[in-house]
Amino acid sequence: MKRCISLLILVSIGLQTGGWGFYAHRLINQYAVFLLPPEMLLLYKPHIRFLTDHAVDPDQRRYAVPAEGPRHYIDIDRYGHYPYDSLPRTWKEAVARYTADTLLKYGIVPWWIQTMLHRLTTAFAQKDLARILKLSAEIGHYIADAHVPLHACSNHNGQYTNQHGIHGFWESRIPELLAEKEWDFFIGKADYIANPLQFTWARVLESAAAADSVLLLEKELNAHFPPDKKYAFEERNGTLVRQYSTDYSLAYNRLLNNMIERRMQQSVYAVACFWYTAWVNAGQPDLKTLSNTTFNEAMLQAFEALHQWWMSGKTTAKTCE
Repeated sequence: MKRCISLLILVSIGLQTGGWGFYAHRLINQYAVFLLPPEMLLLYKPHIRFLTDHAVDPDQRRYAVPAEGPRHYIDIDRYGHYPYDSLPRTWKEAVARYTADTLLKYGIVPWWIQTMLHRLTTAFAQKDLARILKLSAEIGHYIADAHVPLHACSNHNGQYTNQHGIHGFWESRIPELLAEKEWDFFIGKADYIANPLQFTWARVLESAAAADSVLLLEKELNAHFPPDKKYAFEERNGTLVRQYSTDYSLAYNRLLNNMIERRMQQSVYAVACFWYTAWVNAGQPDLKTLSNTTFNEAMLQAFEALHQWWMSGKTTAKTCE
């Protein structure tokens, strides 16, 4: 019984700390809508609730579908040193050099984004509203993940440097404190991306270059910050939880010189640009004709099944002994 309880706690923590964190992923998709041109806004804005709610579906799914996990990150430091020239940028060339198994082991986010872009473009061309919305919500998740420094680093949760929990600290705790109160996400309009693979790799390399700072600056802060003020107990969804204190979080954000705000802004911009690019590549179909379309029964059942699975906490069922 004790083993079951321990695993349940560990899994529930893991489920809350993937990607940007549920709060930030939803916010990124939400703000991305307002960067779209009017021809797309007329479709996306009425469905903004769906796009925000389902921004987290890939994180929920990754604990049920084994193939899902590698789509969220790339441990690029496994391939040498910056700028990691030994790793070919195209999937075909990378497989030829390292094998698909190796790539899957260390993460495939830059390539998976291209797959999702192709699927979204096809959905636009076919004027399939359900798939446009589903794929838009989900590609937003993967694009945002590519902007997180610890998603481009094998030391993704500080496990090698005694900084366990830094992943959620950077991508969840600080955005929750500052995003809607102090950060600005009205940052212009979406642009067409002529070379999506090149664009994606540029963002991944930026993330990889920032990973050292994310880790080193937190270690420096921890070394001189009063230990009794590092953590605090705060209420979350009616439950008292221990987390990084507000003072420690704000001090870390200052040391990072607002890096998290910039990466989140860049995520919002990139998500809108990929949505726009898919629409343009599909021939800019008239989206007004989709206004009365809805989800088919199979898709509604799939969404509900994922939601019920997530809420049930059955992720531990097979691991309890």
